[in-house]
Amino acid sequence: MSRIGKQPVVIPPGVKVAVEGHVVRVEGPLGKLSMTFRPEIAVRLADDGQSVLVERRDDERPSRSLHGLTRSLIANMVEGCAKGYRKSLEIYGVGYSCQIQGSKFTVNIGKSHPAIFDVPAGLKVEVQTPQARGDTEPARFAISGADKQAVGELAACIRRARPPEPYKGKGVRYTGERVRRKVGKAFAGAGT
Repeated sequence: MSRIGKQPVVIPPGVKVAVEGHVVRVEGPLGKLSMTFRPEIAVRLADDGQSVLVERRDDERPSRSLHGLTRSLIANMVEGCAKGYRKSLEIYGVGYSCQIQGSKFTVNIGKSHPAIFDVPAGLKVEVQTPQARGDTEPARFAISGADKQAVGELAACIRRARPPEPYKGKGVRYTGERVRRKVGKAFAGAGT
């Protein structure tokens, strides 16, 4: 039995969960999410209506592998609609900056052209204003939304445009991420 899959998903106040066929719909104060689950898994509301139960129909290998996964995805949907998810990132580098214009997020990261990202519906990007930070401070922005996968995917795409390099540490990194630094070339005449 899956240790994660057998745990019920508790529904917090203000969140509604509906199971219709092979589709789970979650609605809360921060948005609406839906997911289609595989036929090897059975999802139902508990008798009291305060939790969601995920069960597998048999003990075959695909069913066992999908049991915990489906429960985790439903738990992420419930938490996202209730509290939301947030990823904070920082941009290190002289002249590196970012700005939001409507549904476009523009990042200047030392390339010949700015990197422009479309912000999907349901996600929000907040940029710290350049006036509020000092010259040595990195540019900071945060991505928030109800869908955990969409928040993480947008953050990863932006980071992938210029990952932090190991010599000077320039690039886009998650807040609190430690970059392992390498020592640069030693002066050629220092040994003689």
